[in-house]
Formats: sequence, C-alpha cells, structure tokens
Amino acid sequence: MKPRVEIIALGGTIACRPDSGSGGVAPGLSGADLAAAVPALADVARIAARNLANVPSTEIGLPLLFDLVRAIRAHEADGVAGVVVTQGTDTIEETAFVLDLLHGGDMPVVVTGAMRNPTLPGADGPANLLAAVTCAAYPACRGLGAVVTLDDRIHAARWVQKCDTSSTGAFHSPAPLGWLAEGKAALYARPARRAPLPLPEGAGLPFVPILKPGLSDDPRLVHAALDAGAGGIVLDLAGGGHVHSGWLGALGAAVSRVPVVFASRTRGGRVLSRTYGQSGGEIDLLRRGLGGAGDLDALKARLLLMLLLMAGTPDRYCQLTDLSLPPGAA
Repeated sequence: MKPRVEIIALGGTIACRPDSGSGGVAPGLSGADLAAAVPALADVARIAARNLANVPSTEIGLPLLFDLVRAIRAHEADGVAGVVVTQGTDTIEETAFVLDLLHGGDMPVVVTGAMRNPTLPGADGPANLLAAVTCAAYPACRGLGAVVTLDDRIHAARWVQKCDTSSTGAFHSPAPLGWLAEGKAALYARPARRAPLPLPEGAGLPFVPILKPGLSDDPRLVHAALDAGAGGIVLDLAGGGHVHSGWLGALGAAVSRVPVVFASRTRGGRVLSRTYGQSGGEIDLLRRGLGGAGDLDALKARLLLMLLLMAGTPDRYCQLTDLSLPPGAA
C-alpha cells in the first residue's frame, strides 16, 4: 500500500488565481485544487489535502504556525508518512525554521511553494508539489526535521534562504541535503537534530525588532525599541558582527534590560567571536553582554529568541545557534 501524505495548504503564489479587483493575482485555490492539478501525486502516495489558511505568506504569524504544529503532531500520531505544507515563498525560510524548532518527530515535514503563479507559462507549483510529496513519502527523509523543497532541491530548514524575488531557483543553502532525480529523492547529507523546543501555550508574542545599522545611522532606534516595549533586540550587523562605536552606549543600556543578539547582514558564514578587537567589534560586543547569533541570519535569530522568550528560557539562546554537526558525527 502506498504511504499516506497529508497536504496542508496555507495559500501563497502556488494557490493564486486572477483577482479582478486588483488586476493581479491573489491566493484562492484550495489544497484540494492543488492536489487535483497534479494527477501524478497518486502514483507516489495516498493524498489528503486541506487548507489551514489561504493567505499571502506575509500574513502568516506564529499563532498560525502553532496551529500547524499541532496538526502535524496529530497526523504523525495517526500514522501519516509525511506532511507537505504549501505556502507563499516570501516567508518559507521563516516558517520552515519554526517548524524545525518545534517538530520533534521522525515524520518528514516538507515545505514548498511556487515562484510562478498558475496563470503564467512554466508555472513551477505542480512540479514543486510533486517533489515535496515524493520527499514526504520517502523513508530516507524520516528524521530530517523540516525541509524545504523547490526547484528539485532539498534544503534543511535551518539553512535555507530566499535569495531572489522571482527566479524559480530563488532558494539557496550552503549545502543542500539532496535533489530530486527521475522522480526519486537523492539524499547526500543529514542535518544534526536537536530536541524540539516546547510549544508555547498561552504565552503572548514578544516584540523583538531587527535593527540593521547602515553608515551614519543613529542609535536612537535602540532607545525607540526599548520605549516601545521590546522583549529582545536582534542586530543585523556588518561583516562578522561589527557596529559603529557610537552605538555602544545605547546597546549597553539595552543589554541591561533585555536580551540583545547580533547576526551578520551578509547572510552567509558564521558570526565571529574572537577575531576583531576594536571598539564595536564582535569581541567587544560579547564582553558587553550581547550574544552572537552563530550560524543564524537575523530572521531566524529573531524567531529563535521569540520562542525562547515565550518559553521563559532566553538564557538557552547561545546553546542553539551552532548548527554544525557534533564532534564525531560527520
């Protein structure tokens, strides 16, 4: 018997249809519509499809993702082989990362979408959906956590980034976990798994802004964030984690009140910790009590900090930012 795969649709470009009011397109197709458009899915798995939302991806928030995590857990408990989540691509890297942090089961959770909406020639949604279902049904994909599959590439959620506004090859990670070849998943790597974070129940969403200083930028943004009730601050800094010395007074005031972490605006490589010793360099920032985001970019650093604040364990932050394999695991 073929494995059972559940498609949970959230909307996005893959589900768009013409919108007469705007003259463009907007989400409107259901999960069942998406599945019906790809008859080859039935050759791979027994498919069920439903919508949890039908919105542009920028309308997705943590409360919806918490509902999604509960649905994923229920499907795994019911013996489902894998879950495919379809959504808009603008926030896939964030959604998938949250799912990866919260999903502790072995069942594959595969997030996909489309860069070209169904009204365009060469729409990529059907191929991406077939690839995602193939991964979700593939036994070797068990234990990977949450992954992102687009353009026949399989990316670890913790690494993937959207790097182009419209190319079908918009998604990148330093080392993809594998590819789709001739209708099968070919895996070449496995990410390190960590224990899932507890799913916050009833906790309010903390305000955690991302501040990205540019040349001659003013540190009053730090004070504004604190005055607005920030529960934490993420800095998207130059290079390996460097800021103008004029920001140090404001950051010192902030770190005495809330967790402050810094990532690199390059979105590539690891934040440094022991190379540059100038005022405002990463060594100086760490000595002042700021935390480095390790391998995480600012978007993911923010989500991790938010979840830890909701769980009441922000002190765990620096333990969870090293995404490399543990010694001896390679």
